[in-house]
Amino acid sequence: MLLSFFGNFDYYSWILLPLIIFFSRVCDVSLGTLRHVFISKGYRQIVPVLGFFEVLIWIVVVAQVMKNLNNIACYLAWAGGFATGTYVGLRIEERLALGLQVIRIITNQNSDKLIKALKEKNHGVTILDAQGGVGPVKMIFTIIKRKNVRSVEKLIAENNPTAFYSIEDIKKSNQGVFTPVPPQNMASIRSMFPVRKSK
Repeated sequence: MLLSFFGNFDYYSWILLPLIIFFSRVCDVSLGTLRHVFISKGYRQIVPVLGFFEVLIWIVVVAQVMKNLNNIACYLAWAGGFATGTYVGLRIEERLALGLQVIRIITNQNSDKLIKALKEKNHGVTILDAQGGVGPVKMIFTIIKRKNVRSVEKLIAENNPTAFYSIEDIKKSNQGVFTPVPPQNMASIRSMFPVRKSK
């Protein structure tokens, strides 16, 4: 009886097809997540390419689901693929670490050592004297590539651990001092994301 059950079991409809739907959804939702991130970061040249493959995969998967409306495994695979694809897309974007961020550092301690450390790493620094809630403070601004955030946080922890700092995204900037990108990486980066020219 058990052998007859497995012999008549529809492996394609209940195992293979749901797996195809799941991994297809992971791909198209990951592409969709990346597409939105690239739009927000200003890398519009690659967005149409991502959109093309995202919709192509999506329409193929929808067609398969519509053919199997009585198959609960397809619905579960669809939902699971969507959730997983969102996570995967965000993880990929985190690894790419595109864009710029501004770090605002506020401290009432001597900040000379921190400022020197930032300059030695070729981070542009703007320093202001300000008045805080309990007295005079120094405000240190630096705009950095997102991939350098952790290294700057480490510099703050090493040189001025009591300092308050905040980090925000920047969509666009003009001029500035930035940590140079290694020459071997420049060609591949520029080929992926052509520099936008101001009109």
